[in-house]
Amino acid sequence: MNETIKEQKSLEKPRDRAVLVGLSSPKLDKRDNADEGTLEELAALVETAGGEVAASVLQNRFSPEPRTFIGEGKVAEIRELVVNEEATMVIFDNDLSPSQMRALTEDLKVQVLDRSALILDIFAQRARTREGRLQVELAQYQYLLPRLTGMWTHLERQAGTSGKGPIGSKGPGETQLETDRRHIHRKIDKLKEELEEVRRVRGTQRQRRMKNEIPVVAIVGYTNAGKSTLLNALTDAGIPANNRLFDTLDTTSRLLSVSDTLDVVISDTVGFIRKLPHQLVDAFKATLEELEYADMLLHVIDISNPEWQEQAAIVDDLIRELGAEQTPCLRVYNKSDLFWGDIRPHGEDTVNISAKTGEGLDQLLRAIDKLLDKGTRRVTLHIPYDKAGLLDVLYKDAKVESVEYGETIDVKAVCNPRAIGLVKPYIEGWVEPKEPWE
Repeated sequence: MNETIKEQKSLEKPRDRAVLVGLSSPKLDKRDNADEGTLEELAALVETAGGEVAASVLQNRFSPEPRTFIGEGKVAEIRELVVNEEATMVIFDNDLSPSQMRALTEDLKVQVLDRSALILDIFAQRARTREGRLQVELAQYQYLLPRLTGMWTHLERQAGTSGKGPIGSKGPGETQLETDRRHIHRKIDKLKEELEEVRRVRGTQRQRRMKNEIPVVAIVGYTNAGKSTLLNALTDAGIPANNRLFDTLDTTSRLLSVSDTLDVVISDTVGFIRKLPHQLVDAFKATLEELEYADMLLHVIDISNPEWQEQAAIVDDLIRELGAEQTPCLRVYNKSDLFWGDIRPHGEDTVNISAKTGEGLDQLLRAIDKLLDKGTRRVTLHIPYDKAGLLDVLYKDAKVESVEYGETIDVKAVCNPRAIGLVKPYIEGWVEPKEPWE
């Protein structure tokens, strides 16, 4: 038995082993700096990508070194670490310029990636739908475009690129560079067109939902906060809910009956993360624009994470960046079963839950119902036959549940305030609600 397991392991493809490197410098923007927390997150990203972390190095330096970012001495130290740990790549927690990436690859003799390239790779592995794949491909080309010059430098040095060579001797590097640039620009334009078409289709679907007056609730939150687990718990959506960063990349929407009088469309969205490459924020507008049209946001926060306050602030910033800060928002503190603090977060528009155990889900549904209450009521009507035309009004503006013909037309329906205003004389037991000042 053990021999069989060993044989299986030996046949498995070896995982990439990565040395992680981060630089902290007062010369870098706070968002671009590395620290122990961001390196831990980078390690989780490597695991998500299917690799394993061999070692981790955090360097403090007054300013980045122009050629290698970390300086020759630190490069030598990491090269030795790569050999000793049998690492196959080095991944930087900071963004590198194309020339720095090239210099480091030459010096370290293994593949060098930065955080943005790693996240793009994960997105490429995880995207499932056509829309998700289009978004990832667009982001990859946008990431590649400014790096082309660095990639072709070895050819640009060839004859004629200075403009002083004889006619006909224009360097192949420049020609290739220009060809590649044109090709990538064409690809980017085509991908943008295809994404616009996706947006148009989604817009049509959204208009249909708005016409039906079904509110849209978008689940947002830091990656790995438990958004997919929550959607599964509420709707049995069957989304893979693994303890991995960026496990959900495509928006999943489901119908949820919140109460007797309220149905909503609830959507899971891609998780946010600090230092998210700007190409991805731009490329994923098609997914995240769900936020702009949502009637309500559920901001899911992993209360068991020691850095939950910082993570929540990052999500709040991105919500503002996407223009959805005016949308009503319910803060949902998830993984409460793992919270060891004395006092749980509390206050208005705040709910503590555990999507895994089901704790607090009833309270969450009541909070959604309260926030989205637009005066919809379930009523019983007794309509005289000479007013039978009101049935058409109800079929158009309300949710008719049953119709029985007796002495009157007896109707059970869920009515919004507009429909109630048209049929209230025939509502059983109807009493005009009092104004606050009465």
